[in-house]
Amino acid sequence: MNGLMQQQPLLISNLLIHAERHHGEQEVVSRRVEGDIHRQTYRELARRSRRLANAVAGLGIGFGDRVATLAWNGYRHMELYYAVSGSGAVLHTLNPRLHPDQVVWIADHAEDQVLFFDLTFLPLVEAVADRVKTIKAFVAMTDRAHMPTSSKLPGLLCYEDLLAAASDQFSWPSFDENTASSLCYTSGTTGNPKGALYSHRSTVLHTYAAALPDALNCSARDTILPVVPMFHVNAWGLPYAACMVGAKLVFPGPFLDGKSLHELFEGERVTVSAGVPTVWQGLLTHVEANNLGFSTMRRTIIGGSACPPAMMRAFQDRYDVTVLHAWGMTELSPVGTVCTLKPRQLELNGEQRLGVQAKQGRSVFGVDMKIVGDDGAELPWDGKTSGELMVRGPWIIASYFKNAGGDPLVDGWFPTGDVANIDTDGFMQITDRAKDVIKSGGEWIGSIDLENIAMAHPAVAMAACIAAKHAKWDERPLLVVVRKPGAELTRQELLAFFEGKIAKWWTPDDVVFVDAIPLGATGKMLKNRLREQFADHLLNAA
Repeated sequence: MNGLMQQQPLLISNLLIHAERHHGEQEVVSRRVEGDIHRQTYRELARRSRRLANAVAGLGIGFGDRVATLAWNGYRHMELYYAVSGSGAVLHTLNPRLHPDQVVWIADHAEDQVLFFDLTFLPLVEAVADRVKTIKAFVAMTDRAHMPTSSKLPGLLCYEDLLAAASDQFSWPSFDENTASSLCYTSGTTGNPKGALYSHRSTVLHTYAAALPDALNCSARDTILPVVPMFHVNAWGLPYAACMVGAKLVFPGPFLDGKSLHELFEGERVTVSAGVPTVWQGLLTHVEANNLGFSTMRRTIIGGSACPPAMMRAFQDRYDVTVLHAWGMTELSPVGTVCTLKPRQLELNGEQRLGVQAKQGRSVFGVDMKIVGDDGAELPWDGKTSGELMVRGPWIIASYFKNAGGDPLVDGWFPTGDVANIDTDGFMQITDRAKDVIKSGGEWIGSIDLENIAMAHPAVAMAACIAAKHAKWDERPLLVVVRKPGAELTRQELLAFFEGKIAKWWTPDDVVFVDAIPLGATGKMLKNRLREQFADHLLNAA
């Protein structure tokens, strides 16, 4: 017997319709590439998105066609989020931090038809325009006054001209909720990137779950500033969640330095933000150097890579900003777990509570997870036993776009490539990426723990731990460290800092100081580059 409920498809356009109807006066604030602050309401966002949907159709974009963007976080990019997907086309957010060769490969693989771009990326677009095979129109996301006076792009279109010529009368179509909505590619640190093709259904379900109080905890009382880029897994879904709950949105544009971010936090009374640890390091450095604080921001969501406990202490103890540690992947849309404490963890003392917060957290409803051993057998949730993390759920990938790499699932579960343990309360902790674990004499050493300890040293700005060759033990930990500006720190001093914090045999064998650690397109440390750089670094056999 079936239930007798209405069948309404879960569509992204409904989020915008809801925001316009129930939160029409709520603001969307953007710092533009031009440097000024732009303000509009959800009502204006909806009206302009309808115009844009008509304009996109006028460019020959049909149902299922891919529309690419190379853009920062801003109101025009958000208009594209809704206009493209809402009309039945597929929004493809290209990552401008990738090498031009990768941008060309991804655009061709996606078969993008039109490319919208912020003026910042004009040189990149000009460099790839003659090489891409399917893009037939280029649109500069600006007004007529700021259009480039000379460009290698013949027939370059102006975003605001397109909108001005289009009608705001547009009825969002209704279609199957399993229709593709947006396309994001993995960062491609090994091999070619692979595409995760999200559906309207998966995106709306992910939005529901991400906004929950025990997840990202979004509400109409919040002012949300996504530092995580809109070209990186849809800014973790925050542009969708904000419309669902009616939160004020603040977009930083290209200005992600500590000073610019802090000015926006204070000027727009931001309550919650989200980003990767490398961005927060710059913000904290600015705040500490200038004896500043946060008057309204009360929580920050940190993901992308493990948040060092020292960073958590700084946010929470010095500035009264709660850190929500989160974990996810492009293949998960991306939210998988959030470290929201249960009542009994709230009763723990400071260091014990921090120990729980250092974990990536418990799964949000909709994400099922398990850890397995080398034989594929499920391992216990005891907080000690580590294995490969496997996940499944309605917003988790079933296969990559165009079946790249073949079927990724194992008995219906997606293998994340992360090594993790899960405690009896369901809190998961990533101990390493499978490819980053260090095997010393047959015993495993987790690089993340060693990096966190090094990052707690007051003279360390960034630290990466990789495996280096060892004549006796096969592999041993090598620390690659960037000192803070003006700080003095020796190898012996840093190694002594590890004493009593870990098992003695886990202590790194050597420290190499560098000016910078290579970062990927999403702000993660590129350990594969470091392994190549120090491939001949042979540690002593003593």
